[in-house]
Amino acid sequence: MTLRLSAAVLSAPLCALALGVVAAASPAGADELNLPRQLSWTAYDTGSAGYNQAVAIGAALQDATGTNLRVLPGKNDISRTEPLRRGRVDFSATGVGGSFMAQEGVFEFGEPAWGPQKVRVLAANNGGAINLSVGVAGDEGIETYADLKGKRVAWVVGAPALNVNVEAYLAYGGLTWDDVERVDFGGFGAAWRGLMDDQVDAAFASTNSGMAYEAATGPRGLFWPPVDPDDAAGLKRMTGVAPFFTPNKATVGADIDGTDGYQGAGYAYPVLTAMADQDEDLAYNMTKAMFELFDAYKGKAPGINGWALEFQNFTWVVPYHDGAVRYFKEAGVWTDEAEAHNAMLIARQDALAAAWDALKAENPENWEEAWTAARRKALADGDFAVYF
Repeated sequence: MTLRLSAAVLSAPLCALALGVVAAASPAGADELNLPRQLSWTAYDTGSAGYNQAVAIGAALQDATGTNLRVLPGKNDISRTEPLRRGRVDFSATGVGGSFMAQEGVFEFGEPAWGPQKVRVLAANNGGAINLSVGVAGDEGIETYADLKGKRVAWVVGAPALNVNVEAYLAYGGLTWDDVERVDFGGFGAAWRGLMDDQVDAAFASTNSGMAYEAATGPRGLFWPPVDPDDAAGLKRMTGVAPFFTPNKATVGADIDGTDGYQGAGYAYPVLTAMADQDEDLAYNMTKAMFELFDAYKGKAPGINGWALEFQNFTWVVPYHDGAVRYFKEAGVWTDEAEAHNAMLIARQDALAAAWDALKAENPENWEEAWTAARRKALADGDFAVYF
């Protein structure tokens, strides 16, 4: 239901945007927030839409509550999630990699040092004004995703969400990674600089990413191939790879602003997450702040308005934190359907964790093969949907 009302290395060693404490008139409800003097989030790399939105939210926090938000940019899903699971940050403004992929224990999260993570959602940007898409260099004559055959496509090391999303768009076009030339990059920003420098022809981003805007004004230009919402076969191939995608018409983004919009696809981004064992009161107050202070940060970064309470999806693919659920119940928007769905997702996480622990005790020689089989069996035995 969508309500309509290996230690990781950060891109800079503990690089933080420390937002100073200032006094200001408090928005309605801000005086009821009980937050510490300092909070820390991980977010996407500098220049990304996720980072820019985190900065804007941090400014609203400092003005309303005196809370100092440190935003630590991480160049990939691992570097955003590692500080979260170790308790070095309170929350993470991440994407499907640090939420869904981490929960599932797949790709980089399926390595022995990781495993399925008990992550929880506090809030998510589901606004629909942007798409999460594969952009292509405007000088290559690429008009459809099928046209990517034989082209150079960016692969970001340590970023399973980005790479699976590219795979989903390739699948929509009837292609796989075997049909393109994979070019590896160390981070999101590096991949887009590679597109601008003619090292690659396609890369994945939100349409409102700062890097996409930069590419659109560069010498190669930028184009977003369309996704036809009536192409049932193509969409089936796409969601078979990435179940969180839905067709969407974006109105915000590079070469999109001021037009009739771009028909592509999208999903929740960014997603504000915590570990399941995060203090319930802290999670409650952080969730409350996201919505009570919404008017203070809306419009302050491209795509940021999608955090509004009316856009929250309570039957998504990752469960909500108990603290967040408490707030949503107080707000009168949490339903019996949401409660049942949340319980199912928590049971899914428990089943994956139990399967992981059992396999670790066995210590099989071929870990990747054994975990894939054990994971699929645990999901099937629990009557949960099986992906990957």
